[in-house]
Amino acid sequence: MALGLFSLAIFLFLSLDSDNVAASSPSAASSEGVEVQITYGTALKLMHEKTKFRLHSHDVPYGSGSGQQSVTGFPNVDDSNSYWMVRPQPGTNAKQGDSIKSGTIIRLQHMRTRKWLHSHLFSSPISGNIEVSCFGGDTESDTGDYWRLMIEGSGKTWKQDQRIRLQHVDTGVYLHSHNKKYTRIAGGQQEVCGVREKRADNVWLAAEGVYLPVSGSK
Repeated sequence: MALGLFSLAIFLFLSLDSDNVAASSPSAASSEGVEVQITYGTALKLMHEKTKFRLHSHDVPYGSGSGQQSVTGFPNVDDSNSYWMVRPQPGTNAKQGDSIKSGTIIRLQHMRTRKWLHSHLFSSPISGNIEVSCFGGDTESDTGDYWRLMIEGSGKTWKQDQRIRLQHVDTGVYLHSHNKKYTRIAGGQQEVCGVREKRADNVWLAAEGVYLPVSGSK
């Protein structure tokens, strides 16, 4: 299938430079003065602004709440389980390479396990906020996987190094992390959860990734 071939290509590109694909880190983009746009099909790591941990998942279920695949903040920049594919909301005419405007509903698919960044009304394990998990797969996704992109400041389309929030559509919570660490299911990793208020701890930035060229479509 085309989706599978494209995912394989992304894995091959993760360690390569290409004329058409920008494999980039935050410092590389800013030092060259280049504004790298995030488009549908991008594979990226989301960095929590305050702690610098990366949004992460792995094939380890929560021991409480939903029992779904856990989502954490990970301290090691190099771990491949921190890559997420940026996907559109189903039923739209958005396609690979399209830029993404502030206010758009997106989905984030975990590259390694193919599950979607997800939330619902279960309590998170450490803080008792709203649980954030990974759910479903290539052919299984629901509205619990929908997140609204909210760009901080005056930016209109999503770019690397731009401060963003992700607001969960079904529950209204913001994707959040903090210095609360796991000791058992993911020792040394920090909790990722949802909170209802805008706080400094729910700001994220697109960091390392494979950035596709903008298609030029409106």
